[in-house]
Amino acid sequence: MNQDYIQPNEWSILEEGFDVERVKSSESLFSIGNGVMGQRANFEEHYSGPSFQGSYIGGVYYPDKTKVGWWKNGYPEYFAKVLNAPNWIGINVFVNDEALDLFTCKKVEDFTRELNMKAGFHRRSFVATLPNDVEISVTATRFLSIVEDELGAIDFEIEVLNSDVEVRFEPYLDGGITNTDANWEERFWKTLEVKSEGNKGFVLSKTLKTEFHVNTFMQSEVLLNGEKQDVEFTETKTEDKLTFSYSVKAEKGQKLSLRKYAGYVTDMNHKRSDLVTAASKVLDYATNSGFSKLLQEQKEAWAKIWEMADITIEGDVKAQQGIRFNIFQLNQTYLGKDERLNIGPKGFTGEKYGGSTYWDTEAYCIPFYMATKDHQVARNLLTYRYNHLDKAIENAEKLGFINGAALYPMVTMNGEESHNEWEITFEEIHRNGAMVYAIYNYVRYTGDFTYIPEKGLEVMIAIARFWQQRVNFSKNKNKYVMLGVTGPNEYENNVHNNWYTNYIAKWCIEYCLESIDKVKDAYPEDYERVMGKTKLNEGELAKWKEVADNMYFPYSEENGVFLQQDGFLDKEILPIAELDKTQRPINQKWSWDRILRSCYIKQADVLQGFYFFEDHFSKNELEKHFDYYEPITVHESSLSPCVHSIQAALLGRTKQAYEFYLRTSRLDLDDYNKEVEQGCHITSMAGTWMSIVEGFGGMRVKNDKLSFNPTIPEDWESYSFKVNFRDQVLKVKVSAEKTVFQLEGENAIEINVNGKSVEVNPNQEFAV
Repeated sequence: MNQDYIQPNEWSILEEGFDVERVKSSESLFSIGNGVMGQRANFEEHYSGPSFQGSYIGGVYYPDKTKVGWWKNGYPEYFAKVLNAPNWIGINVFVNDEALDLFTCKKVEDFTRELNMKAGFHRRSFVATLPNDVEISVTATRFLSIVEDELGAIDFEIEVLNSDVEVRFEPYLDGGITNTDANWEERFWKTLEVKSEGNKGFVLSKTLKTEFHVNTFMQSEVLLNGEKQDVEFTETKTEDKLTFSYSVKAEKGQKLSLRKYAGYVTDMNHKRSDLVTAASKVLDYATNSGFSKLLQEQKEAWAKIWEMADITIEGDVKAQQGIRFNIFQLNQTYLGKDERLNIGPKGFTGEKYGGSTYWDTEAYCIPFYMATKDHQVARNLLTYRYNHLDKAIENAEKLGFINGAALYPMVTMNGEESHNEWEITFEEIHRNGAMVYAIYNYVRYTGDFTYIPEKGLEVMIAIARFWQQRVNFSKNKNKYVMLGVTGPNEYENNVHNNWYTNYIAKWCIEYCLESIDKVKDAYPEDYERVMGKTKLNEGELAKWKEVADNMYFPYSEENGVFLQQDGFLDKEILPIAELDKTQRPINQKWSWDRILRSCYIKQADVLQGFYFFEDHFSKNELEKHFDYYEPITVHESSLSPCVHSIQAALLGRTKQAYEFYLRTSRLDLDDYNKEVEQGCHITSMAGTWMSIVEGFGGMRVKNDKLSFNPTIPEDWESYSFKVNFRDQVLKVKVSAEKTVFQLEGENAIEINVNGKSVEVNPNQEFAV
């Protein structure tokens, strides 16, 4: 049974009622971020119950030593951990010297939590009866500014309901933080200095090994019935912690507030010697602006994001809530401002997967960012990989590859491989293909071929070299084969000739050869530079072509489908529908040995290839492969339902596409995989966007033009979305009766709708 406590709402994630069993799940779901930093929705006040505390800074990590029983050559030297950063949200609250702690309160009533996605803030309210019988009403509002992205703000308001009291607020900074996933409670931070200047507080820290320097800062003000109070405070310092204490008397019915401005400045953006000065400037901006103005700026900034990124769905609140939650979390995680940053699978919502960069970015996220922002944002994501090319070549060299061959890491923070499972580190090499596919996808969508001569071609050449060296020539098959790999389906390891891996390897080589010819003709200076740098010659190009022309693909004549890999038919093919529901999810019920021997597929594998290379196959071929593989796919990867939703929509199976859409859009809200307390599945959320735009909307780029083949689920009255295509914004609204197009721009564009070419003029509605 999926969780169902999140209340349906078009613009907010809502929880009603306090339940200690839900706290960690809600800490994930109500997380906030601004593209530079983020935090789980931990309580500001002390909470002694089960909790997963987490605050994170983009790009700050720790190289935790990899531990294996048997060291293998080429094995990653460390596992890159996203770091739980010093805590700045903390506000201990005492009422008549009794600590406010929801875990120990006599009674907690009227508890509500809201993640307001329209305006970008988190709010929590409740009425609590403390052990000393004082009854208070609390409303706590918190946000991370996307205008001033080093700043966060909290308004913690208390109304005394049954007596006159003395309230003591103790806002603090705590640098003595560990990761939930740390081995032996290992510390990753060293506190350098705890200091204050008036009512400004600073904790200066550095990460061990990587030596990121961070200044965590705060400043607070006290208000009574909305009026600022001049309250004296005391200060307590320890080795890792700074606490200010403000005591204020309040009569029954009065409202007391502590407003806390805080955040991080790092040496990624400032000189180490300037970290206190930089933090002080942020605090001056915050206090001069005030909480209300900062919140208004936040609302206006989010309104601009939603103006372009929003998808509206009429007639289905849960579906609407799901897509907005996905879009909101993607924008909280990455806004495209800094090419040093990327999109981790958990974003700023948890520590699982190391918080690093996976192939998810290239395969799933780039389409979302291309269409909802300026194309420069997608270019930044591609540049991130270009900047890591030398490390990718080093990664390949560690495995024995030569001559500038590159293997991009499965998991990385700085370009080095840092995944600690050998079957993924060594075998899941299909990620290389996603790097090239992202370049192709970018050029196809934006029309900006210049990225290839400037940067992309070097990446493509290094990857083509890898594929040419990675294959073996089989005399038995008279073909080139790929041995010992793991495809996208991670429920099979060390297989031979995974169809998807072989196919994308062949395609990468062919696309690289095609691009070399184009650059040679149109960008001769870049061609000479790249050829000189890579020392590529005709003999090597001939070897590549030989491999691409003679790649082996496993195929079943009996079933008329490409096989996921050699030996797939040796498995007992048993549809999921015949599997006892008590055995699901199998990754939590079965041994790994049993999973590996089963036919069950974690996520789209062959069908991932049919998604990427849809134009290479007929609809009949897709249907045959979909009908063969989908019934044995368990969708225990967050990346799976969206691909199947898009393909079901293409096949005209709108009801099935809708079911997959709900699963991907509400994967975390409804906790399908029983793991949301570890964090949200951020990168797959881009797949949710694709499920609507590419799935129901049928949007493709064909012959340099946008093409649409829209359909609509029967549960919906209409849906609409916008795409920025080559600096012109096209709005599409689909209902059962018609599809309406509106173009924002200066020049008419030609698009294809249901197989027919039509012209859409600026600022005029066009309906079909």
